[in-house]
Amino acid sequence: MAAYVLRRILLALPALFGLVVLSFVLVRIVPGDPAATLAGDAATPQQVEEIRARYGLDRPLAEQLLVHLRQVMTGDFGRSVFSDRPVAEEIGQRLPATLELTFCALAMATVFGVGLGLAAALDHNGPVDHLVRLLSVAGLAVASFWLAILLQLLFAMDLDLLPLRGRIDVELGPPAERTGFFLVDALLEGRRDRFVDALRHLVLPAVTLALPGLATIARFTRSGVLETLQKDFVLYARAAGYGRFRLAAIYVLRNAVTATVTQVGLLFGALISGAVAVEAIFDWPGIGTYAVRAILSADYKALLAVTLVVGVVYAVVNVLVDVAQGLIDPRVADTSE
Repeated sequence: MAAYVLRRILLALPALFGLVVLSFVLVRIVPGDPAATLAGDAATPQQVEEIRARYGLDRPLAEQLLVHLRQVMTGDFGRSVFSDRPVAEEIGQRLPATLELTFCALAMATVFGVGLGLAAALDHNGPVDHLVRLLSVAGLAVASFWLAILLQLLFAMDLDLLPLRGRIDVELGPPAERTGFFLVDALLEGRRDRFVDALRHLVLPAVTLALPGLATIARFTRSGVLETLQKDFVLYARAAGYGRFRLAAIYVLRNAVTATVTQVGLLFGALISGAVAVEAIFDWPGIGTYAVRAILSADYKALLAVTLVVGVVYAVVNVLVDVAQGLIDPRVADTSE
């Protein structure tokens, strides 16, 4: 297993290197002059040249790439041209908010998706199966921004059950920062009121973000369970007198969720990208809103840093998914030897 994990980590490194180079090249080939954008419409040619020299934009592209690679290796992403603060510091403040939202949405999608997929497979072609299939199609078809606005109108404005926006009530204030995750920090602080309020703020954006992933996981789980139910060992266990749900929990589910676990890793990237729109609608202070601001202000250093950080997080999650696959089904690790 250790060799399997090491090999997965080594395979992720070339992908991250390619991400760094590709994102740098794409930012540089976008039409327009970054220096002129940063200087503003009223800037003189001399001011534009000063900004170009200040940020090294007057150097050859290959030299700029080498400087960028050296900065990435040392963890120095430079200073934001919008706020003039270190980009690494700003991302460090915003990343926990996005990860908390994404992980909660992923956990919600996984738990409910696996449960609905299992229930649909056990009631194959029955009412539950048809209902889950209908909900899966609807979950994939509904646009996240439309669902977010609908949830805000219903639960925040009409019923007044959940907060409309933000991460925590301004009167309560955030908990003492230890991990950056408000739910965890509130528990560590022993403040139940802050934990409940942070959880209430998290519900609507997490549900909005989780719905498409839930639909995908439900479909893959249903397919995997239906395939596993036809295996000889399941037929033997059923003939031996195992009940349907006991059989599903002990034998079927573990052998059926391998493809589902793979989808969990792939869905994480989709959730991170989907968080951009969700964070903007719910005023969630994560790296999604930070990336939007970086694009609008031509803050290319911040944009490159966000791309790399998201890529690293995505790579780490996929390595963890590969490890989980190896633990669930040791044959996965054995076949990769």
